Amino acid sequence: MNNCCDPLALTTAVNTLAVAMAKNLNDDELTFCSTVLVQLGDTLSTIAMQRSLCKES
Repeated sequence: MNNCCDPLALTTAVNTLAVAMAKNLNDDELTFCSTVLVQLGDTLSTIAMQRSLCKES
């Protein structure tokens, strides 16, 4: 993945996706998707940190 992207474009894209999802989901579905995506982000952060720690050893 190319890490040299425009941060403003990235935040705009994420915001646009959130608005589009919210428009098409009811409150329970939106809460569920939010919870799943938070867990995904947390899990990816844990994996990245573990990889970093393993490289240092």
